[in-house]
Amino acid sequence: MDGAWQGSDLAKLLGEGWKLPAIAEFDSVGLRYGTGAEVLRDLDFRLGSGAFYFLTGPSGAGKTSLLKLLYLAQRPTRGRIRLFGEELSEAPREDLPPYRRRIGVVFQDFRLIRHLSAFDNVALPLRVAGASDEEVEGPVREMLAWVGLADRASARPPTLSGGEQQRVAIARAVINRPELLVADEPTGNVDAEMARRLLHLFTALNRLGTTVVVATHDVGLINATPGADLIRLENGSVVDPTGMLRNPPPERM
Repeated sequence: MDGAWQGSDLAKLLGEGWKLPAIAEFDSVGLRYGTGAEVLRDLDFRLGSGAFYFLTGPSGAGKTSLLKLLYLAQRPTRGRIRLFGEELSEAPREDLPPYRRRIGVVFQDFRLIRHLSAFDNVALPLRVAGASDEEVEGPVREMLAWVGLADRASARPPTLSGGEQQRVAIARAVINRPELLVADEPTGNVDAEMARRLLHLFTALNRLGTTVVVATHDVGLINATPGADLIRLENGSVVDPTGMLRNPPPERM
């Protein structure tokens, strides 16, 4: 597995020619769990289509909670959220799966299915979308090769290292060409070289039009992505001194 990710290579794997609608708008959003204090408060920002964002902030600032709102695992306690141009804050739960299938998620704790092989974990989004075995075989094997796991395709999660599980989770998140990719500390369990390769994957996918949001503490990762924008959370609120998050630049093509 020589060389780094290239946008043209990823285009062959994921396909080109698809454009995105406006991705996300948060309007006076707050979130609390149970009867406790709000963990997120007065979130008022927009994520531009085709942009790359790093979500930063100290531990406990609310980064994971914000990501849960983005990938529709949590509803806001107050305020409104629009995703893909649709108001989804109060949408019935049975209406959400089609929107969730447009989002790729890399969980901090991987959330792989333990009794399925690495191959079948990565193939799951394609199969849920109705792909045949023939349509699944090539893309999944190529994606596993890209993340350095071609020889571990038949291994089940309990036999994989933390870093290998992380790479399976990332491959699963991107295999179905998501319009929005949300990643929670995606390089936390891999070495520096693999972190660099995975970043190339995210940036190449972004060049094809996917909006990417990566929560991280890794300053090196941020410095290696000069075109990315920063979202900083402090005490449950977004710090936006320039106003860029409330008024993002025009859609990037």
